[in-house]
Order: sequence, then structure tokens, then C-alpha cells
Amino acid sequence: MSQAAENIGSEVRAEDAFDVDAVDGVLKQEIEGLKGQPLVTQFSSGASNLTFMLRYPDRDLVLRRPPRGAKPKSGHSMIREYSVMKALKSEYPKVPDVLYYAPHEDSIIGAEFYVMEKVPGRLVLDAFPKEWNWGPQEVRNFCERFWDKLIELHAVDPKNVGLEDFGKSEGYVERQILGWNKRYEKALTPDADPFEDVRQWLEDNRPSTESGSAILHGDFRIDNMIMDEKEPHEIRAVLDWEISALGDPLMDLGASLAYWVQADDPMELQALKRQPSDVEGMMTRQEIVDYYAKKSGRKIDNYLFYYAYGQFRLAGIAQQIYYRYYHKQTTNERYAVFGLGAKNLGNYVRKLIAENTR
Repeated sequence: MSQAAENIGSEVRAEDAFDVDAVDGVLKQEIEGLKGQPLVTQFSSGASNLTFMLRYPDRDLVLRRPPRGAKPKSGHSMIREYSVMKALKSEYPKVPDVLYYAPHEDSIIGAEFYVMEKVPGRLVLDAFPKEWNWGPQEVRNFCERFWDKLIELHAVDPKNVGLEDFGKSEGYVERQILGWNKRYEKALTPDADPFEDVRQWLEDNRPSTESGSAILHGDFRIDNMIMDEKEPHEIRAVLDWEISALGDPLMDLGASLAYWVQADDPMELQALKRQPSDVEGMMTRQEIVDYYAKKSGRKIDNYLFYYAYGQFRLAGIAQQIYYRYYHKQTTNERYAVFGLGAKNLGNYVRKLIAENTR
């Protein structure tokens, strides 16, 4: 899909259709001044929650709901995403305005959902727009601003925004490792590699102490940013807070670095690249770790663990999606290769551990 199409969406897939008239009726009761009938399109870049645009004559809204089929207990929580954005707005304004939330038991579409304002701007997928005509310095400027947004998030005091009880922070690293091991095992298909050695290494090499507690995004990537059309270095909004939490910020850094494919990475990573992290001017992962440490003041002693965790977590996500495809819980053909992607990532982590622990 072109970047232009991705900014407005495309035709709603039949399996994901919902009662537009019913939703429109509820929204007009809850959102003052909403007029006309919406044209509904679907965004297709994500592989988790379903995202739709409701284009009213003078206002664009976005509706988010969980996917159909099997899903982890809290991996697609709409109330989590809605609540964290609503709370953060005062101190971390780079979030959309949220307008309405419907719990599952009250939902007219058979699942919980929420609605937010659509932030105008540009989504960047696998490449920067050619018309921006960026050289290495412009790319570097954007790269720094991108990572600054993660550092700024981790600096927000949860108590200042009412999120001090947003889940249990203590023991986050252990819960993530054990949780992803279990989720991966639950999502195994007959053609999958169980990666028992990788999962055991992650359990055995957890840091003895955590680096601190912060609000975590959980899925911090370039394609989860809305860029300003006129000042493209500026990030207007950070999207997709569905797995946000309180916990060790270095786990958030490791999860984000797992998506950061650089120019000299092996083919198994290059094949999974989904953002322009490899263009000239972008920082390498090691440069990012150094930049983060300097600007955040956090000491990073065990980068291998956090990065290996991020990559195996990504393998787990791919395997969960492939599990849905394998068991015909989705007909989206692009998920057919996610099983191979999970294998490649797991093998990459296995090799990474072997090369760095000799």
C-alpha cells in the first residue's frame, strides 16, 4: 500500500466489518457537534488491533478494537490504551485526544473499542517520502528526535499523571520473560521451533536488579508516529499504546531496538525490516544505546540481554499472529509468512547469544 493510501486507509476487509450505523448513533450521543454520515476505511499496516478511520464531513476520527480470534489475556486491551493516552496528555502531549470508550459488555460491535481524534500528518512506513529530499544530516536530526520521544516518556513521573497504579512495576523483567516464554509456547504450531534453549537463556540471564520504573510504550517504532507534513522532523503524535505498562525502561528500549534493522544486519533481519532505520544518517543500535544512556542518565550494563529479549519478544508476536493464520482465525494472506519470520528471529537470537557468550 502507498503511503498516501495508508494515511486515509482502504476498503474495510469483509471479516473486519462492523455495524457503522450503530457506532455512528452512539458517537453522536457521546461526542458533541458530530454531524453527517461517516465514510469508513481500514488501516492495514498493523498486525494486532484493528484500526479504522471514520471520515465525517468536517472531522476525522479513528476507531480501535481487538482482532477476532485467539489473543493473549491483556495483549489487546482497549481500556489500557485509552486510559494511558488520556492520562498522559497533560505531561506528554504527543498523544491523540481520546473521545469515547465502550467496554465489551456494553459494545454494539461485539468487542470493546475506543474512538480518538485523527491527528493530521504523515505516517512513515518503510521509507521516507522522496519529496522530503532528506540527506544524512536531516535523517540524523529526525533519528535523535525519535529517540528523544522515548527518553521523554521514560522521564514522566507516573504519579504526576495518575498512573502510579497502572499495573505492577516491581518484577516487570521477570514477568515479561516468563510471560513471553509461556505465550510463545502456547502459540506453537507443528511447523514451529520451540527455541527452548533461547527461552532458558533469557530466564537464566535476567538482571539481578532492574534499572528503575517508568511508563513504557511497548511498541515504539517509526510507523507508530505521526509526522508533521510541513516540518517532517517534528513528531506530532505517538500511537498504539495497547501494551503500555509500568516497568523497567530498558526493556522498552530493547523491544524498540528489535525493530531497528541497520544496513549491516544479516538477511534474516533485513527481510523483516519495516521502517527506514537503515538509511544513511540513522544511528546504529550501539549509538542509540550510548545516546539513550547519556540523555537519560541510565546505566546500561547488559545490552545483550535487553536486545535478545526484544528480538525473542518479536519472534513471539510473529508466532502468535501466525498461529491465528494457521488455525484459520484470520484470512489475511500476508500472515502466512509470519511463521518463517518467527523462526528466523529465534535463530538470530540463538546465534547472537552464542557469539557473545563464548
